[in-house]
Amino acid sequence: MEVSPDVIFGLLGARDANLRTLESLLTADIHVRGNMVTLTGTPPDVATAERVVAELVSVVRAGTPLTPDLVKQSVSMLTDGSEESPAEVLSLDIISRRGKTIRPKTLNQKRYVDAIDVNTIVFGMGPAGTGKTYLAMAKAVQALQAKAVSRIILTRPAVEAGERLGFLPGTLHEKIDPYLRPLHDALHDMMDPDSIPKLMAAGVIEVAPLAYMRGRTLNDAFIILDEAQNTTGEQMKMFLTRLGFGSQIVVTGDVTQVDLPGGSESGLRAASRILTGIDDIHFATLTSADVVRHRLVADIVDAYGKFEESQAIDRVAGSTRRSAGGGRRS
Repeated sequence: MEVSPDVIFGLLGARDANLRTLESLLTADIHVRGNMVTLTGTPPDVATAERVVAELVSVVRAGTPLTPDLVKQSVSMLTDGSEESPAEVLSLDIISRRGKTIRPKTLNQKRYVDAIDVNTIVFGMGPAGTGKTYLAMAKAVQALQAKAVSRIILTRPAVEAGERLGFLPGTLHEKIDPYLRPLHDALHDMMDPDSIPKLMAAGVIEVAPLAYMRGRTLNDAFIILDEAQNTTGEQMKMFLTRLGFGSQIVVTGDVTQVDLPGGSESGLRAASRILTGIDDIHFATLTSADVVRHRLVADIVDAYGKFEESQAIDRVAGSTRRSAGGGRRS
């Protein structure tokens, strides 16, 4: 395969990092000399490798910086039977600022973003590091810049394991600020930091605890509820019924990290049972395969998932044994 000279360096990566990743993932042998890429192996293996290289060339031509992680995602998409093109997934720009472009990096992230485009309420559910909140924030900023909405409302429940707000030092604002800080940080990545205080003062951007939503009707707004696993069922119902005309809601959370006291059921988990199947409400699921943080994060998520699953199996087995034993004694 002949690759354009202005694309070959982006394809190979710094110190051939992308090439080494490709070699570790593909069965066909890859040899690069100048801008010629030679593939050798069985016909099926060569065909797969040829398609992968062609897709990666398209990614680079579209202006997306190729990294070993994106190479892995591309190979995964093409070998898992997906009909979607990695070039289309990885080249979908949401917003750009100062040379930094925010775009989905996995197939599930692309589907999540697409769902936000076509549904009024979207639930983004998945473990830490999968881009649930970050991509929702990017879509909110995009909608504001396009004048599709007149304001952005960002909210979180103020719940943390082992802490109660009343015992924390400072004013109410100082007590709740740590809970909302991640939303502020994401905003600063996507907008001119100097403009954010002005927009907040004008009410164009509002960052507030979930309790502040009660009794309101939110019209013409892009509304994000983050860390929704820490809502109760009543809070989730209250929040969703704030929806007004011309508004859109994205709810994000991870049902494996519930910090509600007393073993209360998560409002996010309840909503996924109650609202499934309603038109214009979509549930998007992301997994450890969609983690875009350090590679160890995905391994940590998987390890905890397996441990919790084994614990659940042990509890069921123990309960069954106790029931059987009780039956014999009676």
